[in-house]
Amino acid sequence: MAGSQGRWAIWRWPVPINRGLDVTDWLEWFLACLLRAVQGAEETLAQVLAKARFWQHWAGVPMNDRQINLLNTLLDGFEGKLTSSTWAAIGKCSQDTALRDITELLERGVLKKSAASGRSTSYELMRLGGPG
Repeated sequence: MAGSQGRWAIWRWPVPINRGLDVTDWLEWFLACLLRAVQGAEETLAQVLAKARFWQHWAGVPMNDRQINLLNTLLDGFEGKLTSSTWAAIGKCSQDTALRDITELLERGVLKKSAASGRSTSYELMRLGGPG
């Protein structure tokens, strides 16, 4: 079987054949791979738990489907500044609707304004520990 050669190549790759039964290099390689996998799993778990804590904390706050979807986008690692224009584009709604959604979430304490104001006003999630 051609596929089995590729599968077993990983066992030979870091350990030269002439080293006999010394698998030290392979063990170092394998443990480094395992460590990276565990660290990646820890990061993923931390993100999932943070998202679960967020929704548990805000469970009693009424929100529409668009607000929920956009908050999930923020929680999933949205890059950039969240403005009313960005909200309208992601939520596929008008600028006025986006501003109403944002205003509701500001009033309920789910979002807060970033430091800049005026045309460059952006918004971010309120930290669960309180302001800031």
